Amino acid sequence: MSQSIDHNTPALALSGGGFRATLFHCGALMRLNELSYLTKVSRISSVSGGSIASGMLAAAWPRLNVANGVITNLQKEVVDPLRAFCRRSVDSAAVGWGAALPGKTVADVLADTYDDLYRGITLQHLPDSPQFVFNATNLQTGRLVRMQKLRLAEYSIGQIPNPDIRLAVAVAASSAFPPVLSPVVIKVDPTKWVNIKGTSHYGDAKYTRELSMTDGGAYDNLGLETVDDFNPVIVSDAGAPFGVEDVSSAFWPQQALRALDIATDQARALRKRLLFATSSAAKRVTAFCGIDVDITDFTAQQRLTVNTATVAALARMRTRLNPFSEEEQGRLINWGWLMMDAAMRSRITQDEPAPKAWPLPNFPLS
Repeated sequence: MSQSIDHNTPALALSGGGFRATLFHCGALMRLNELSYLTKVSRISSVSGGSIASGMLAAAWPRLNVANGVITNLQKEVVDPLRAFCRRSVDSAAVGWGAALPGKTVADVLADTYDDLYRGITLQHLPDSPQFVFNATNLQTGRLVRMQKLRLAEYSIGQIPNPDIRLAVAVAASSAFPPVLSPVVIKVDPTKWVNIKGTSHYGDAKYTRELSMTDGGAYDNLGLETVDDFNPVIVSDAGAPFGVEDVSSAFWPQQALRALDIATDQARALRKRLLFATSSAAKRVTAFCGIDVDITDFTAQQRLTVNTATVAALARMRTRLNPFSEEEQGRLINWGWLMMDAAMRSRITQDEPAPKAWPLPNFPLS
């Protein structure tokens, strides 16, 4: 099993954040494609809502047509199906049918729903390049589970070469928001595990017969761990921004949720800080596109203007897998597109001129 990949090549991380993230990433992928950069990416790492988008790109990859470095049918094969999917009530339907159908769990229904996008293909149908990595969290060990064509890896247990897992199941595991949509349980042949350096549970039947997984965002909501040493690394982050509260609650469940929000925000902040620190020390380039980033922080000049209140509302939008209206979709896509433009033209494609028109002109952000 060859694991060689040149880390001096572009890599892309797509964060979690439900359908909000899926739509924001649609815009980011569109702008990367227009800049002739999407076809240069050698690895795409994704979490949760980012995995829904990445899974569609992976499934469609054999059908994509490229001319002069630009995918000419990205809209038809990737963006349009994702937009149609984001008009559906996926989370509540999965919970309802998972409770009603005998022999089915919520996670089973979620994976079957994703197969409306991915048509039953497995990880072995994905391209060799770029590498698509779908990240989930192992509820037993608390460690990251990386699922890709080449391998399934959980570094406290080992790795399974060339796993025969449905793409829809990998995406379901990556996006199974706890406790409603998880766990996603994958039964594996314990004889297929290969030991790797540093494992603590290799060969232990309690961990090697099945994996009980939840949303990858529980471990790494930015999807950075599998790409943070690439050069350049491009990040599209649609995760929830942290909000301050002028009055704290004495109601203990609300306090517990607030404490979880604080811990999650700190984990995200530390990962971002580490990314920028290690990139600077190693002289690697990072282009960070965030849903709650101030566009005036970028050095690239802009010809399109945005209304601060409008884009701030997008960052606070729900992260559920429920129907997003045409206006919500249009504005999220435009914002992801513009933020990726600002990040790329500031850090990587500095010679590109500033765009003059929105990709979805009916939903301007000004």
